[in-house]
Amino acid sequence: VQLQASGGGLVQAGGSLRLSCAASERTFSRYMTAWFRQAPGNVREFVAGISGGGSNTRYLDSVNGRFAISRDNAKNTVYLQMNSLKSEDTAVYYCAAEDSAYFYVDMMQNAYEYWGQGTLVTVSS
Repeated sequence: VQLQASGGGLVQAGGSLRLSCAASERTFSRYMTAWFRQAPGNVREFVAGISGGGSNTRYLDSVNGRFAISRDNAKNTVYLQMNSLKSEDTAVYYCAAEDSAYFYVDMMQNAYEYWGQGTLVTVSS
């Protein structure tokens, strides 16, 4: 499975961005998919994840209520809508996917075999 992340950029604090993760896999609905991020000097952390069917989602506490993950399996794409952005959201964002049970979402990065190349989000204060 090849993943292509896009949508990053520079935005002012309080603004919004939407990230996209396009997959090459035609049976993408089998794959739980997540967004992770890594800020300079920090470890990579889970941000949001969605089950293959789209019915189950999980979020990092600090983004819950501001970010929303969704997917369109007909387009083999997962989205991360990011609102009310803060300077601490600045990071490289990676999408990741793994073939998994239909309703399952894992928050651990070692659960994911397939990774995109990352897209940089910079939030200016």
